[in-house]
Order: sequence, then structure tokens, then C-alpha cells
Amino acid sequence: MTEHDRWQALQIRRPDEVRTTPGGPVPLGWQAEKRTGHSARLMNTRLPADFPHKVERGDEGDALAVLALGEAMRRDIEAGRGSDVRTAAELGATWRQIADALDTTPAHARGLLRAWATGQHRLYSGDRARGEARPLGLDDERYGAVLALCATGDDGEPPSGMTPEPAIRCLVIRSGGESSPQEPQQ
Repeated sequence: MTEHDRWQALQIRRPDEVRTTPGGPVPLGWQAEKRTGHSARLMNTRLPADFPHKVERGDEGDALAVLALGEAMRRDIEAGRGSDVRTAAELGATWRQIADALDTTPAHARGLLRAWATGQHRLYSGDRARGEARPLGLDDERYGAVLALCATGDDGEPPSGMTPEPAIRCLVIRSGGESSPQEPQQ
């Protein structure tokens, strides 16, 4: 039996039951798939008793599973939000764009990233203090890099008092000794 098969057969009544056999997280896609099945059966309970097609009708177990899976998914999404904000910022999204995607303010979006980064830095520091061979989380350098992302302006401008690094011009030397300045390719 695969882990997915085991997951599909598992009865869920509480959010803390949403775990793999080794105790790890269940992919959100699997959770959504399972919740959709329970939801479909619950919707069928609203059909008339003389509905002309064969349908599987839900029960209280389906209702509890929908609630528990919804809560588990909400928690998983919330736990990953800071990492998602980091990814967006690292890939060039401005704080205003990130805030719009989250339906919040740039200051709040920055706060989400700072809180996530601080937690990841604490995780790393704790692992190091316990002598873990491969500590999880953000080391000092990566933590600093994430905090530097928070310092950019709402529309991507560098922090006040800092000027962007000047564009680097390249000197291209062609065969035959000829040279010419060239702007870097983006």
C-alpha cells in the first residue's frame, strides 16, 4: 500500500490526524482531494430523496472531515506564508505587489516575512546549540539577506540613504584585438 493509498483510506475527524505515517505533512493537493470527496457527498444530502441518479450521500463523518481538513489546510497554508512571501520578494516582486496579493499593506507583508525569518533563525540557532550536524532554518547570513529584502521600499526602491549599485559595463574584446564597451545583458 502506498502512502497515498493509506491517506485515502484514513478517517479524518481532527486536524492533527492529517499526517503521513512517518509523522510528516500531507501535501495540500492530497488534502484538497480528500476534502472535495467529503464535500461532494455532503452536497448530495441536499438532493431530493427521489433524485433520479445514484449518488453517495454524506453523513456526520463527512461533515467532520470537511471541517478538520479545512482547518488542517488553513494551518498548513498559514505556516508556509512567510516562505511564500520570501520567494516572491527574492524573485523580484515589490512589497506593493506582495501586499496586493495578500490583500494587506506592504508594512504587514514585511512583518510576515520578518516574523517567519526570525522563527527560522531561531530554529537554526537552536539546532546549532544542540549540535545538529545539518541545522534547519536560516543561518546568520541568510537571515541578514531576508531582512535586507524587508528594507526595500514599497515599489522596490533601495532603502533610504542607499543608492543602487551602478550598472556594470563590460569591455568586450573580440578576436583581432578590437574592443568595445557593452552594457550587461539582463
